[in-house]
Amino acid sequence: MMIADWLEMAKADAEGRGLPELIPMLDSLAQATERLRAADWNDDASKETPFDSAGESAGVAQGRPRQ
Repeated sequence: MMIADWLEMAKADAEGRGLPELIPMLDSLAQATERLRAADWNDDASKETPFDSAGESAGVAQGRPRQ
């Protein structure tokens, strides 16, 4: 689902529930989500990452045991 489609549905839902005060917050959430998704620091899930969750080199993924 595209962010714009979600935002349109979320705004309609908020209005339908009588909660128009949510609309500015929904707009802000959509903008923040777009910026996070566009950030250049996002990893490409199809590639090996350079560090694992412990901050160690990806050597483990290459078959070298952790010490």
